[in-house]
Amino acid sequence: MPLSLEHSVTKLSGVGPQLANKLEKLHVRNLGDVLFHLPLRYEDKTKVSPIGTLLPESSAVVIGQVELAQVVFGRRRSLLVQLSDGTGSLTIRMFHFNRSQEKSFQRGLWLRAFGEARRGAKGLEMIHPEYRLFSEQPEGGIDSSLTPVYPTTEGVSQLLWRKLTDQVLQMDLTDLSELMPTDCLPESLQHMHSAASLTQALRALHRPASGVEASAMIDATSAAHQRLIIEELVAHHFSLKKSKQIRESEQAPMLESDPDLDRAFISNLGFTLTNAQQRVGQEVATDLCRNIPSMRLIQGDVGSGKTVIAALAVLQAVSAKVQSVLMAPTELLAEQHFTTLSTWFAPLGIEVGWLASKTPATQKRSTLARLASGELLVAVGTHALIQEAVKYRFLGLIVIDEQHRFGVEQRLALRNKTPDGFVPHQIAMTATPIPRTLAMTFYADLDVSSIDELPPGRVPVETVVIPAETRRRQVIERVQSACAEGKQVYWVCPLIDESEALEAQAATEAAEELILALPKQKIGLVHGRLKPKEKELVMDKFRRGELDLLVATTVIEVGVDVANASLMIIENAERMGLAQLHQLRGRVGRGNTQSFCILLYHMPLSAHAKERLKTMRETNDGFVISQKDLEIRGAGELLGTRQTGSISFKIADIVRDQHLLPVIEQTANRLAKQNPQNIEPLIQRWIGTKENYINA
Repeated sequence: MPLSLEHSVTKLSGVGPQLANKLEKLHVRNLGDVLFHLPLRYEDKTKVSPIGTLLPESSAVVIGQVELAQVVFGRRRSLLVQLSDGTGSLTIRMFHFNRSQEKSFQRGLWLRAFGEARRGAKGLEMIHPEYRLFSEQPEGGIDSSLTPVYPTTEGVSQLLWRKLTDQVLQMDLTDLSELMPTDCLPESLQHMHSAASLTQALRALHRPASGVEASAMIDATSAAHQRLIIEELVAHHFSLKKSKQIRESEQAPMLESDPDLDRAFISNLGFTLTNAQQRVGQEVATDLCRNIPSMRLIQGDVGSGKTVIAALAVLQAVSAKVQSVLMAPTELLAEQHFTTLSTWFAPLGIEVGWLASKTPATQKRSTLARLASGELLVAVGTHALIQEAVKYRFLGLIVIDEQHRFGVEQRLALRNKTPDGFVPHQIAMTATPIPRTLAMTFYADLDVSSIDELPPGRVPVETVVIPAETRRRQVIERVQSACAEGKQVYWVCPLIDESEALEAQAATEAAEELILALPKQKIGLVHGRLKPKEKELVMDKFRRGELDLLVATTVIEVGVDVANASLMIIENAERMGLAQLHQLRGRVGRGNTQSFCILLYHMPLSAHAKERLKTMRETNDGFVISQKDLEIRGAGELLGTRQTGSISFKIADIVRDQHLLPVIEQTANRLAKQNPQNIEPLIQRWIGTKENYINA
């Protein structure tokens, strides 16, 4: 019996239950899913680059002669191999190696390697590159055509992806273009894919032909790319439309507010709501009064006051006698919300429950019982709120902070904890403003509100960009001065090589350096490898003012609010994205005094790094920064849409392909009129079971 696209991945050679479970994380369940799991990008291993032309953060094939190989012992043992090709020198660094490998790098041998060039202590390095040794100087690159790189998960290598896709491409499958005829598209688009049927387009993307124009594949302008981009955007258009129709047919509890309770709450706040907060608060209140489930995204810059809007929504649920929860991605942030809501609601006689993994067993049992009975109307916590043991009497409102940090399965789990026949209202909050192009496409089925005004009295953080090599001592003196004035300081060390261990090592080394340089200051250290209790102890000391300086990794990006912290130093700022830099900078400037952010960088800088640092120096406006980040990095990276469990585009990119959006509308309208039977297969092909996630 011939195989079809619906057959399980276990029909492929080498795919057993264990691998099938890993593929399931990427929503790859059948042969069709393998075929439509498209390359994220392409590596060009066809050409050799002279070592002298390499730039940091660029990947290339190099050929050089081994000059020296030695094992060095520092905090971590590593094998260093020095290469030269006459135009420059390069270090190959390996942390994992055996005695045989160490001996193989004989002086005078030739080595061909492919990897990413990164800054090292003594020039550019490649860490664990793909390599091969030769006795004579080799010629040419590693491959004759572009190498596809697939989005993946732990335990599924790129080599394995190529083996899986090879098997499917070699099968005798029905021509896929029969499932979706090309004549459903307007004539104006025919030229874009006239040479590429669906099958041909998929083959061209998985296995680029030798001699294909590399720039067209890398920039996604090839006929094959255009053929699939249009299809995917049309599928996404219909999926969002369908999602909105489904939601409008569902029932939600109507939450009538109590004007007296609202007035009492606002009068106790101790500050006046900004015009933007009042506008967004009214938009949310109107949503909650309807019996159609609301899905509203509240976006606002760091410190714009999103929490008070969430509190007003929760108050509306309390007035209607239904339960509400506020869920945050980290215990640190969740605890901050718990403290804030408890303080605001205590004068009104409203109790706020707390639920997190560290909640003591006795307290947890009591909270669970009171949620199940409906006695407790408000709960704040982490993912513990969605665990199987948690039952709600009538959950009518869900508020999720930093929603892009949650997997969609987590959001769905909370949504499903409601009484039969009802769907809760949902509010998502984010401090990463979404540019209009993305909001119209990614969130077309959501209502988006923007708090585009900061509370009065906030002084914009002044940002300076400083080279680390020549002015580090001066920056340490600036830290000393700030501490002497009674201010608190953050010193942040970013992620290095995607390794928590190396990140922790960098932070530890920075802390040791600063302890020696600033013996009179009380210095704390926080990184991802500390136990939660150790981390919380240090953070509490910093919050209470018992520490002058906190050396930290990016664990402090969200959820730390210390008004007395007025100086932040960010190491290796050139390695970080704009959104993360802006989030980190938002940890200072939370009081009413002038605060500063110093971005330390290392030369040489890539063009993108220069652009990011320039943007940070010029503006504090999160909306401007978000738009610039979108231009530099693209939609997928900005929204984290390649993460497991998120609604992601397989091939389309909203920034790159935004010129196609009007065409997509035309195509969709024509398809709905002429071939409505093709809509559902199209959604299934590109979105499949992930369609449910749009409702999350």
